[in-house]
Amino acid sequence: MRQFDVLVWGFEDEPGDTIQPSSPPFTDDALGWFFGNDLNANLLKSEAEWIVFAHKSVTIDRQFLNDLAECTSGFPMVDAFAPRVKDAAGRSFHSGFTLDSRKGLSMLDENAKMRFVAAPHPLIAAYSRRIVQRTGAMDADLSPKAQMVDFALRMLHAGGKMFSVPYLVASTSGTADDTLYKDGEGVDDFAFSMFKSLGLGKNLGFLLRHPGTLRGLWKRRKSLDEKRNKAILLSKLDKKFLAELY
Repeated sequence: MRQFDVLVWGFEDEPGDTIQPSSPPFTDDALGWFFGNDLNANLLKSEAEWIVFAHKSVTIDRQFLNDLAECTSGFPMVDAFAPRVKDAAGRSFHSGFTLDSRKGLSMLDENAKMRFVAAPHPLIAAYSRRIVQRTGAMDADLSPKAQMVDFALRMLHAGGKMFSVPYLVASTSGTADDTLYKDGEGVDDFAFSMFKSLGLGKNLGFLLRHPGTLRGLWKRRKSLDEKRNKAILLSKLDKKFLAELY
């Protein structure tokens, strides 16, 4: 079994494209590369112990994978990692997110210490194969950013925990946006992903700040209720750990 598989997404052609560069950045017997926006199709091909979801703008090099290997061996109780993202200028870092009763999710402070988080920065995340198998497929009905949030939150119900380690850093050739949504752009999908895993009560503050999302929730209530029931069926997420994510 390979140690890592890297699933690279973010291509601008058709949603299901599988365009692949002429060659990966580097090759290794312990490493597999899969390119294309259809993450579920590439998940089916993956065989590695750990799976990295990376936007095409993120640099996956040997240093990053060595640091990730240290994290996976040093924190065996952790099922997923939320790397920090360094922007192209190298002057700022963007991290994973904690839960926030008003904003839904709140990005960690740049100087935050290692801790459990609710979701990764959408440009990159690493999951153990075990927790991916328990969590299931990505929700392709959502936008890419919302898919990353949705998968991380559903992982919590599957018994997984995501950790943020300050020294696990990936660089991006672009700008690492510190927002998951903008009013009128992506906020509905974000609301859908939060509702599926946390329900109405935990998200009420966020929904009231974005009342337009309530219409979308109502219109899609049947399918969302079905997805929510599936996500939380036999949930292993306890109230004590949930409180630590705020």
